[in-house]
Amino acid sequence: MKQQKVVLKNNAILITGAAGFIGSNLVMELVKTQSPVKIIGIDNMNDYYDVSIKEYRLKQIEECFKEYPESEWIFIKGSIADKTVVESAFLDYKPDIVVNLAAQAGVRYSITNPDVYIESNLIGFYNILEACRHSYDNGARGVEHLVYASSSSVYGSNKKVPYSTEDKVDNPVSLYAATKKSNELMAHAYSKLYNIPSTGLRFFTVYGPAGRPDMAYFGFTDKLRKGETIQIFNYGNCKRDFTYVDDIVEGVKRVMMAPPEKKVGEDGLPIPPYAIYNIGNNHPENLLDFVDILQQELIRAGVLPEDYDFEAHKKLVPMQPGDVPVTYADTSALERDFGFKPSTSLREGLRQFAEWYKEFYKI
Repeated sequence: MKQQKVVLKNNAILITGAAGFIGSNLVMELVKTQSPVKIIGIDNMNDYYDVSIKEYRLKQIEECFKEYPESEWIFIKGSIADKTVVESAFLDYKPDIVVNLAAQAGVRYSITNPDVYIESNLIGFYNILEACRHSYDNGARGVEHLVYASSSSVYGSNKKVPYSTEDKVDNPVSLYAATKKSNELMAHAYSKLYNIPSTGLRFFTVYGPAGRPDMAYFGFTDKLRKGETIQIFNYGNCKRDFTYVDDIVEGVKRVMMAPPEKKVGEDGLPIPPYAIYNIGNNHPENLLDFVDILQQELIRAGVLPEDYDFEAHKKLVPMQPGDVPVTYADTSALERDFGFKPSTSLREGLRQFAEWYKEFYKI
């Protein structure tokens, strides 16, 4: 087990992408378990998907903070690709811990809208790294740990499963994956040059209530409700390591508290305080089984009628460019170092989603 070296209580934590799916859940988990804490959230509130869901998450955060008056929530609407936004956040609030979850997500969207990926995922992350570097200026204590989102997509179409962080990941199959791999490389260089403790987390297919509408479980639900046909890629021969958002957040929280150690190598130079972990369920589910559980839970929650004809609304189609047939996380390192393994079953997670969906859309 890694030693917990950073106390989150009474510290300033900067979370980018704070109105996002993982970001908003992380903010709420931290205030509930680590109060008193100061959390600074940055989000550009872009319209890649329905902004009302982002506004709903921010409202949830505000409600949450009302119960913890000893904690402080500061929200900055702005883009991490704007250097002045990042610099002033670091200058004004001097964060002890930085969690970078702001990114343009989605594999398919990166084929039609490449510009935003370069802007957010490369320039944005570079701005964060530069701000971390300069947080140590003039002997200041600076950032104690930078945690950032990577993605299971860096594994490309690796044949060896489960995917291990020891595997070679030099063959991305989408621009999105390439930007995430670039983040890991940039973080390594900054860890080596400026001794910034950094940990990258390769997330595997995250799902849950108030999630991203561009993800399959959410998009399928929208389409089925409208009586449209859902497309199941690779003729259903796809497997995904679906990971429930609460499990992801618990993993991130534990990682935040245990930065990689600063050490000096034989050459007298710093050994980069750098680590990478997978966070996944370690249990890939077949896409057809997943659709089956989803439809059962949608009926149970009253989102769809009991006599809904699913077969009439299902279409098996070929694989899409940039997609991979299987994602499967080897999470043994996370278990070893943090004593943590995701445990939410797919049925339990989809039940939570279906019940939230019914309430949110007032069905």
